[in-house]
Amino acid sequence: MRKISLLLIALSFTCLVNGQDTISLNFTFNHLALSVKEIDSSAVFYKNVMNLPEITNRTKTEGIRWFSLGEGKELHLISIVKENVTVNKAVHFALTTTDFDNFLKKLEQEKISYSDWPGTPGKINIRPDGIKQVFFQDPNGYWIEVNSVGQK
Repeated sequence: MRKISLLLIALSFTCLVNGQDTISLNFTFNHLALSVKEIDSSAVFYKNVMNLPEITNRTKTEGIRWFSLGEGKELHLISIVKENVTVNKAVHFALTTTDFDNFLKKLEQEKISYSDWPGTPGKINIRPDGIKQVFFQDPNGYWIEVNSVGQK
């Protein structure tokens, strides 16, 4: 009887430990924050080049501006932190457009240089699955990818 009791206790602890492994935190993407040197020129870039609508900065802190990425996702530009940021192309964020060709025309009209992944100026990257990509930098040097995922 004592062995059965010990076995039941051991099994109970095993279930508790296994139960902890299956906890789902259900993370979803909320926002991306970028440290910028000059808030107004950065805001102009994201408004005019990327066509992102500016939304209310709910922190109400000077030197921070918020933009909508759609579907409840946001981009926060923060100019109040003065440390230097070092980035490379592998540190980038990607946006998808349903009108890739017109976006390329907009980059050219705005005289914004773009490249493929290896860095060939003015060239479009085409992935093996047929998705088109271009890479370019914002006024602070952050890399942005725009691709054609979902475009017919």
